[in-house]
Amino acid sequence: MVHARTTLFTMEKWDCQGDCRYYCMLDREKEKELLNQGPVKYHDVDLTEKLDYSSAVALLGYSLLVAILRSFNIRDEATRVMVAAPLIAFVTTHIMFINFYKLDYGWNMIVCVVIAVTQLAFWAVWGGVSRHPSRWKLWLVVFAGGLAMLLEIYDFPPYEGFLDVHALWHAATVPLTYIWWSFIRDDAEFRAADLVKKAK
Repeated sequence: MVHARTTLFTMEKWDCQGDCRYYCMLDREKEKELLNQGPVKYHDVDLTEKLDYSSAVALLGYSLLVAILRSFNIRDEATRVMVAAPLIAFVTTHIMFINFYKLDYGWNMIVCVVIAVTQLAFWAVWGGVSRHPSRWKLWLVVFAGGLAMLLEIYDFPPYEGFLDVHALWHAATVPLTYIWWSFIRDDAEFRAADLVKKAK
């Protein structure tokens, strides 16, 4: 028996073994719930699912805003508001849509992917144009972040019945977070040194 499972960009045919792995995983999760161990992914109730998707969109929207402000070195308060207002309005409207109108996973995934790709593009171009001394860290995060994003988009049956792409995505983000914060620290030192140099 073959089932078609549709994801955002692919149509994948699951064979009997893939179906068995998937349903065995579901059975294992039901057993864990009966033993009061709780599921691996906490989308049991409507509230936690909405909180998960809302926080992801809010984080991505804020990250895009930071990328735009840093890339164009926007320091004027009025310009910051003019840039931020439409983006904040869009993100807020989208969060209200998925919480109070319809929790559409496909639409939410498209919104998140567009925001993430736009953000990565801003950072990649800025890294090349700015000649930042730590731009290699930025490019590493952009490249690896793009690959990690494919794990979130592409869906396949759990490997050996327990390792799925969502788990791989979470594992991939651990080293990326360290490298990203390392770049932020370097950037803060770079900007501080630049401001001190200009003040002299």
